[in-house]
Amino acid sequence: MAKEYSRTQRIGDQMQRELAQLIRREVKDPRVGLVTITAVEVSRDVGHAKIFITVMGQDNAEDIAQSIKVLNSAAGFLRMQLAREMKLRSVPQLHFHYDESVVRGAHLSALIERAVAEDSQRPESATPEDAKE
Repeated sequence: MAKEYSRTQRIGDQMQRELAQLIRREVKDPRVGLVTITAVEVSRDVGHAKIFITVMGQDNAEDIAQSIKVLNSAAGFLRMQLAREMKLRSVPQLHFHYDESVVRGAHLSALIERAVAEDSQRPESATPEDAKE
């Protein structure tokens, strides 16, 4: 039976839990908003980790870029703190990225809701063939 859950996935999940607590507790920079870690991708050699985040309450691209910049500059400190918490021979280098999937999903959901609302306002007797005429 093959492994369903690889080592890098387990490391990524643990890093996600630990980083969420560390960012909340240790990063005191006011430029960092309410950060949510959505995913962590660890390379196969466990040398690098991409941390995907969303920032609650910050829709402005400049604010999001500022939060990413602050987190990337604090990556060394966070890596050192992770080393204390996790039982790894070497902790991966951290690279923070903005996760646009939440915003994209909300936008698509709004488009679907608008299309459904427009369809419900159309008379029921109208068929697609009637609309062409």
